[in-house]
Amino acid sequence: MNHRSEPVVTTAQGAVRGLRRNDGTAVFLNIPYAAPPVGAGRFARPLPHEPWEGVRDATVPGPNAPQSERKLGSIDMAPYFGTGWSRGGDYLTVNVWTPAAHRAGLPVMVFVHGGGFVAGSTRSALYDGSAFARDGVVLVTLNYRLGIAGFLDLPGAPANRGLLDVVAALSWVRENITAFGGDPDNVTLFGQSAGATIVGGVLAAPAAVGLFRRAIVQSGSGLGAFTTEQAARVTAAAATALGVEPHADAFARLSDERLVEAASGLVGIDLRTDTHRDPLIGLSPFSLVLDTQPAVSVAAGHGAGIDLLVGTNTEEGLLYLVPVDKYASSTAEDVADAAARSHPNPARLVETYRSTRPGASHGELRSAVMGDALFGAGSRALADAHATQPGSTTFAYEFAWRSHALDGELGATHTVELPFVFDLAHLPQLRGPASLLGPDEPPTDLAARMHGTWVRFATTGDPGWDRYDTERRATMRINAEWSQVDDPRSQERRVWS
Repeated sequence: MNHRSEPVVTTAQGAVRGLRRNDGTAVFLNIPYAAPPVGAGRFARPLPHEPWEGVRDATVPGPNAPQSERKLGSIDMAPYFGTGWSRGGDYLTVNVWTPAAHRAGLPVMVFVHGGGFVAGSTRSALYDGSAFARDGVVLVTLNYRLGIAGFLDLPGAPANRGLLDVVAALSWVRENITAFGGDPDNVTLFGQSAGATIVGGVLAAPAAVGLFRRAIVQSGSGLGAFTTEQAARVTAAAATALGVEPHADAFARLSDERLVEAASGLVGIDLRTDTHRDPLIGLSPFSLVLDTQPAVSVAAGHGAGIDLLVGTNTEEGLLYLVPVDKYASSTAEDVADAAARSHPNPARLVETYRSTRPGASHGELRSAVMGDALFGAGSRALADAHATQPGSTTFAYEFAWRSHALDGELGATHTVELPFVFDLAHLPQLRGPASLLGPDEPPTDLAARMHGTWVRFATTGDPGWDRYDTERRATMRINAEWSQVDDPRSQERRVWS
């Protein structure tokens, strides 16, 4: 093969050869930012990758974190979750899209994928960064440890190893992104779902100070971390399922296959305690494990000086009901159960939602409660906390465009904003009656405008609407038409306060 026309960039660990696109942009795939997490290293802090000789091929996708194949009922989520586990130990890697090798000082965006802390990777179709490179941004996507290796709280191992991976990737960006045309002093960290919750955790992490300038939290939660007591229940269940002692040394002797299989069996553990609800309401046994929730840490001053854009989708909870045939069949008892899992005063919660949503079906109420329990309340708490810090600028959005997938019931659900952020709404695999964006054509300029807004925020720190504060709580509602509203759903916000 003739490599002369292919771009070569020299990083601190060695040279990498990428692919030049027809539009002049370039992409580099599968560049290590940390050493392979194998053996006992799966339960250790990320370490620097060994340098390599010669030029490393960065033209094909690499392995990803061990994970089981993940499906969600009747909706095709393959563009989101990817195709499952692509095996190989050297998976703590980044993909980099860049406008052109000869440019310099470009804004940098670093994306953290979602997947319930157990799935997802840079190989997913939704995380193609071509549009960002086209529009003058250096886009970095990253893999991080998942499941037991990434988030099980184990004696003998550092906590939140998946989050530590993200911080290590940011350090790699700080050291190397200039070689790809990026400005290391203008880095925006953004993520969605579990990735957004991780971004909130990084925002509050002292180890990440100075590694990024802006952050975007898409459908995450500043109240999504487990307590150590809750995490210990998951650890005990995992150790019992695997027949080993609950210690990193014992887990390190097990294969990735056994860890992945055991993780799949941990869903549904009751994590409610005398003092805390399960912030993931039983949907995942893994999250960050922290003594203090990220929103509380941010309120205490962590993350001050970082520009923050935070938001959710209008009907987040529908993704967990409609594809698995639990929406139309919902009953008053289901609504009450969702409230009991979510709130210390479930009767008051249900009463509030019934009063603010007159005529809503049981399915609508159940979805609304779940959506706020998982994402809405924690996102509002993070925005409020950040907005009180001197020198910090905060912005909020709500994505309201409704997908007509699954007979029109999927709506403005969890993940549906991602194709618009990445300007990928045209992808064929996203279109159809059982695909994320449904059978209808989205508004013609929605993807271009939303993607452009994310680029603008990363470039300037201003998405183009009023700042969020704890008086007005100005929020941009994003739909076919965009409209700024003050303190949307204020009664529902207050019931969670």
